[in-house]
Amino acid sequence: MLFVPQAWTAWQASRNFNSIIDNEVRLKTLSSNITYLDEVLTMSARMNAATGNSFWELRYKLFEPQLDAAIKESIQLAPQAYTGEDAKKTDAANQRLVEMEYKSFQLVTKGDKKAAQALLSSREYELEKKKYAAGVAERNQVIALQINKKITEYRHQLWWSIFVSITSVMMLIPAWFAVLRILEKYLQERKKAQTALEKINQSLEVRIEERTQELKNKNNQLQQTLDELQATQLQLIQTEKMSSLGQMLAGIAHEINNPVNFIYGNLTYAQEYAQDLLKLVSLYQENYPHPADVIQAEIDAIELDFLYQDFTQLLQSMVVGTERIQTIVNSLRNFSRIDSSFTTAVDIHEGIDSTLMILYHRLKPTDKRPEIKVIKEYGALPLVECYPSQLNQVFMNLLANAIDALEERHAALANQNQQYDGSYIRITTELSDENFVKIMISDNASGIPEEIASKLFDPFFTTKPVGKGTGLGLSITYQIIVEKHHGRLSFQSTPEQGTEFSIEIPVTQTAENMN
Repeated sequence: MLFVPQAWTAWQASRNFNSIIDNEVRLKTLSSNITYLDEVLTMSARMNAATGNSFWELRYKLFEPQLDAAIKESIQLAPQAYTGEDAKKTDAANQRLVEMEYKSFQLVTKGDKKAAQALLSSREYELEKKKYAAGVAERNQVIALQINKKITEYRHQLWWSIFVSITSVMMLIPAWFAVLRILEKYLQERKKAQTALEKINQSLEVRIEERTQELKNKNNQLQQTLDELQATQLQLIQTEKMSSLGQMLAGIAHEINNPVNFIYGNLTYAQEYAQDLLKLVSLYQENYPHPADVIQAEIDAIELDFLYQDFTQLLQSMVVGTERIQTIVNSLRNFSRIDSSFTTAVDIHEGIDSTLMILYHRLKPTDKRPEIKVIKEYGALPLVECYPSQLNQVFMNLLANAIDALEERHAALANQNQQYDGSYIRITTELSDENFVKIMISDNASGIPEEIASKLFDPFFTTKPVGKGTGLGLSITYQIIVEKHHGRLSFQSTPEQGTEFSIEIPVTQTAENMN
């Protein structure tokens, strides 16, 4: 009778002890797995946003059921830790993180990796991440308290067993010592498990930090590569466009030049023949002052005196017109020079004049605005080693932007019924002391707002409406002047007064200039 109660008490204590050991080890294992799987999901979502590779989304969806299973098993073993307001907040944070990660997958699928990266690196995402981490830590603490409570209950049972053992017989003392050894082993195992868990947590934090740094480095590398690809693509597009434009203009100039030269060459003979015929008519009038009635009627019908004066002027105007066409053709040829891989010594003023000739139709007065005057203040410049077609493209971009700004200013003043004092573009050239050629192109438009001045040379930045501007003109201008010609490009702008762009390029492209 003394042995049976002791045996029952010892069996009950051993059973409780084994249950505590199994549950605690399992809960710690589940806690580690939950933390690990959560970080795997986070890393997979961020790698998917960084690389756009669908592998990471598949990996995310592969590990997500494992995380759900681990959480469900942990709830079964420690249900008290998953109830209460704090537990609900932790679950809500986890749910929000999952929603944001799935949203990032949708953004990547649509091709918007930048938006996905911004979402996963946003303040909201990091805040929800901290809430969830804090909730998990608090949940682990609750589980530890639950285990400690069970250990306390077990200790009470153990002391009761000791009491029963003392009041029983000395035969039960060995069993009591056995229980003490089991308890000591449990405490040792618990200490070892706690130490191992701390090491795992530290190792996990180090790994997370390393992977986070790797992701940042890869994001920087990807962004740099993307910028380089965009710049290269931009340069290739513009090179091909200018090459095609140059070939087209050269072909048009050639086709126009042949018939124009033919007409211009024959006009000289036409003038001589006309003078001979008119002289012959004058002789007839002098020697036959009284022609027949039929002839006199025809003279009156064609107004011979007016025809005599106007025909000479008509031929002279045709000469002027053909000379004008020849000037335009020469301007097209000059503007459409196809650059080679070597620089060419050219007259900068010819390039500017050719560009103005092409833009002449935009400078003339229209029914919406008066004429835009061009003021040339050319200095004495030597021939400049450059890529002529690319430099002409720079002049085209800056002059076209100035014309657009002047038209916008005139339209704004017209809408406000204000007096307009006329538009002008001033072009000044000079040779600086540093053996640099300086070209300044200024206008009297509304100027550039301060808030966009710092973005002016950024690719694809434009203030013009969709379909009118691409945001590439000034970016390409900067590349041509600074990178291609090793020069300098700057601007000054005053609100409601105008803007001045300053171009400086070396007269010769020496190795020193290139450096």
